[in-house]
Amino acid sequence: MNMKKIYGIIGDPVSHSLSPTMHNAAFEKLGMDAIYLAFRVSPEEVGDAIRGGKSLGIAGLNVTIPLKEKALFFVNVEEVAKKIGAINTLDFSSGTPVGYNTDGIGSLRVLKETTCEINGKNVLILGAGGAAKAISFYLDTDGARVTIANRTKERATQLASKLRNADSIGLDSELRKYVKDSDILINATSVGMYPNEDATLVNADMMHPDLVVFDIVYNPMETKLLNEAKRAGVKKVVDGVKMLVYQGAASFKIWTKREPPINVMENAVREALIRKL
Repeated sequence: MNMKKIYGIIGDPVSHSLSPTMHNAAFEKLGMDAIYLAFRVSPEEVGDAIRGGKSLGIAGLNVTIPLKEKALFFVNVEEVAKKIGAINTLDFSSGTPVGYNTDGIGSLRVLKETTCEINGKNVLILGAGGAAKAISFYLDTDGARVTIANRTKERATQLASKLRNADSIGLDSELRKYVKDSDILINATSVGMYPNEDATLVNADMMHPDLVVFDIVYNPMETKLLNEAKRAGVKKVVDGVKMLVYQGAASFKIWTKREPPINVMENAVREALIRKL
């Protein structure tokens, strides 16, 4: 008898995650005998969690804040993820855990749908963690001029040094100037995420109407940053749901080798967020 396949997400915090809602909707749609669960794992326990997942026969895991960089050291890492320096997907199908990064794939797909052309655009990325690493790698490869802004400027400088055409700044008086000069602003931090919905790093008076504002935070669906963008008359604001769905769909395909039902996944997330309002 075939056993139900178990997938999941590890992170801390993780109770807010809608990845279980999204993936379980996909499994149901495709009639798969599988379930996706959330597991709270501290940074100190990430190696134990990955080894335990392998021992327990878990088929695949997603990795979220703050484990994306730490998890790298406990798995075999696919080449692109190795260059990025962070993973968000673990596949156990070969016996040995293999780490991938689908965050950059998801973000690039969202931005191409929104702006069409990435080459030559000035992109300001807030944050220098795992998600920022993936997003900046793909945008840099696609020809964007990337600036990394981070509370600890040294981390921003370290990330920028690994890219072909990038700069780094702190989250100080420089930020206002760089927002004004940017075509695209991306929040790749957890600032504004539930339960701290009233937080933002950039306010309306720093923005201009032609800016594209993309927040990878999806819970809440309309973050403080996106509210500020609308106040500033920004024409293109992008919530984090599409990114969640596209990176999740890429993970789903790695695990199952099947085409994910993207519309079903997105609808499940948006309906869950609306119910929370």
